[in-house]
Amino acid sequence: MAKDAVAKTGQLSRFIIRLDRIRISLWLIGLTFFTLIVPNSFMNLYGTQQERDGMAETMVNPAMTAMVGPGDLDNYTIGAMTAHQMLLITAVVVGLMSIFLVIRHTRADEEDGRIEMVRSLPVGRLSYLNATLIVVGGTSVALALITGIGLYALGIESLDLTGSLLYGTTLGATSLFFAGVTAIFAQLSESSRGTLGLSITVLLFSYLIRAVGDVSNEALSWISPLGWVTKAEVYSSNNWWPIVLLIGVSFLLFCIANYLNAIRDLESGFLPSKPGRKYASRFLQSPLGLAIRLQRTGLIAWAIGMYVLGASYGSVLGDMESFFNSNEMMAQMLKPVEGVSLTEQFIPMLMLVIALMATIPPLVAINKLRGEEKKERIDHLLGRAVSRHKLLGGYLILSVLNGFVMLSLAAIGLWSAGAAVMEEGLGFGTIYSAALAYYPATLVMIGITVLLFGFLPKLTNLIWLYVFYSFIVLYLGGMFQFPEWVGKLSPFGYVPDAPIEEVTFMPMFLLSVLAVALIAAGFIGFKKRDIEN
Repeated sequence: MAKDAVAKTGQLSRFIIRLDRIRISLWLIGLTFFTLIVPNSFMNLYGTQQERDGMAETMVNPAMTAMVGPGDLDNYTIGAMTAHQMLLITAVVVGLMSIFLVIRHTRADEEDGRIEMVRSLPVGRLSYLNATLIVVGGTSVALALITGIGLYALGIESLDLTGSLLYGTTLGATSLFFAGVTAIFAQLSESSRGTLGLSITVLLFSYLIRAVGDVSNEALSWISPLGWVTKAEVYSSNNWWPIVLLIGVSFLLFCIANYLNAIRDLESGFLPSKPGRKYASRFLQSPLGLAIRLQRTGLIAWAIGMYVLGASYGSVLGDMESFFNSNEMMAQMLKPVEGVSLTEQFIPMLMLVIALMATIPPLVAINKLRGEEKKERIDHLLGRAVSRHKLLGGYLILSVLNGFVMLSLAAIGLWSAGAAVMEEGLGFGTIYSAALAYYPATLVMIGITVLLFGFLPKLTNLIWLYVFYSFIVLYLGGMFQFPEWVGKLSPFGYVPDAPIEEVTFMPMFLLSVLAVALIAAGFIGFKKRDIEN
């Protein structure tokens, strides 16, 4: 009986690989390239141990620990530096990869009726879920081997074989864990939207719990799977046990997902859904109201997450002030800026990360319209007294307001937590103006998305590559010493580093004008093009 439940799993695995061969290849190539260029860049930037020790001094502060986790700062070799500054960030991206791949072949396929069609064939009840997990598991193993062997093949002395294989295995284990988490939520939720929201929430809170634990309570870090990633101490003590634990929990999650899938009905979920109203409210009868109603849960989750993200960074500012006062080397490295405290000099870096994170929810909101189009749902709206401009305008208004609210909540969280832990708290106006300085750049990203939706709807997902590019060139630009023009290819590269730099009117105005022009062009394109299925 158990054998019949997984019949034809191998054939379905090959079918999924056939469907996703390009998508999986792009993920593997991008992650591997991103991983392998870092050690060589470090070699060029920090060629001597003295230079690396100087870099280690800049990392010994609570803000950096919250961002990238703890590291072996007493023996800061190229390997230790690579693992400290890049492993956790890469693991988060790997988690996103698994979440997207699993949702695509579980809840998304079930919503579109493809799993029902597959089950009409002589396949087992659990075959499609296990085929998905096998493909994601194979992708995880491939990522572990390629990155591990690739790092060792660079020939850098501190990148030994054991540490390199542990680095790759850590990424692979993270992929397996979040594949298991997503597989369970695919059984609990009734929609791909709900599955995505729950899975991203787990990823986000795993990062936040680890950040708080690494700064204030080490035991708290063990609650987070991303905390296990940092406990591996790659290229230092090379501790395999946290990763073995991560792999073991992943397979336990796989078993739970299979059990839940076996006892539930197709197209149903275990989380109860509220029955809809018999009559729609007037607010729901507009495109804007409908968009808000469809995305309400995700908006609330992102709002809470952004406030917690800001508060988690703000909670370490008090420790940073005492750290700067006691560390002579850091005081020498950070040149005094008139009217700006040493702690405030770290605000631009924090704000960049917060702004990029706050850009994700509004882009998700505007991209939902493309998802509705692919599922042939907007035809029903446009067939009534709803114009294309009104439909797109509803989603655009939601996206624009979304970006403003997310930035504001993150800034309020940063300010409130910082004020609570610092003797002389940062001014609310200082934090809030530094955050809102990024809002025009967020509007440009929304404008690019609308432009793609209007003229090249199949390429709307390219906006995520642009967000990732912005993160690499701006957050890691100093590390790789990119030319200034590389950062200027992103709208975030034109935002002043407040409060160190003065926020002037002209850059904000020009970014806003560019955003309006992109949005207007997108509306024109959407009005003229055919609706695609």
